Amino acid sequence: MQSEILLTNDDGIRAAGLSALETALSSLGHITTVAPDREMSANSHRITVHLQAPHYYSAGKNRFAVEGSPADCVILACDRILKQLPALVISGVNHGLNLGGDINYSGTVSAAFEAALQGLPAIAVSSFFSNKEDYSDAARVTARIASQVLQHGIPPDVVLNVNYPQSWNGSVRLTRQGRQCGPTDSRKSRQSVIGANHTLMTDLEAIAAGYVSVSPLHLDRTAHSHVERLTDWLDGLEWSE
Repeated sequence: MQSEILLTNDDGIRAAGLSALETALSSLGHITTVAPDREMSANSHRITVHLQAPHYYSAGKNRFAVEGSPADCVILACDRILKQLPALVISGVNHGLNLGGDINYSGTVSAAFEAALQGLPAIAVSSFFSNKEDYSDAARVTARIASQVLQHGIPPDVVLNVNYPQSWNGSVRLTRQGRQCGPTDSRKSRQSVIGANHTLMTDLEAIAAGYVSVSPLHLDRTAHSHVERLTDWLDGLEWSE
């Protein structure tokens, strides 16, 4: 039985990166695409909270366009469109990198996080912005990563944030989320202002060096390393009525 794979994005159902993924992943399982009916970039984890679900319509064989956000697409696909939950959710290929602080705004990454919230393995994939709109290489790399995920799985509540560089050096690096300085522009590579004393390269450093960056991101945003210190000073507070 073929694995069910759900594809989505934040660039819209007609995006070239989405079509590239459909082609590259076709041999890995049964593909269903559920994507916004228009560009929904930088929508982060916005969802529709009205009583009725967002409207959707057929956009081709196993393709559905949703009048909603990327996260809406994942929710709608799992609740109404798919007959069974997907073995893997992939969001992308985004037209522009999602690195460092830009991850917080990304609809591409948020779609993957919505999948993780529903207990599903998920990958977000983005590529250096190019006017050529050729995302076939990024899609093929994603297919290789997807094959490994289908075989070995992903830890619970973790998504893989994959970024493909302007000029790939042929290698892949496991990275951590970096941090930019100055104005953000997700279509350009930036140098990280942190990371010199850490084993893992940042996603920003890896992309600048020509690697495909794979960052495992966690749903739990608790600052566990600081809990003890914060507990100490919170215990010292005096409350008065």
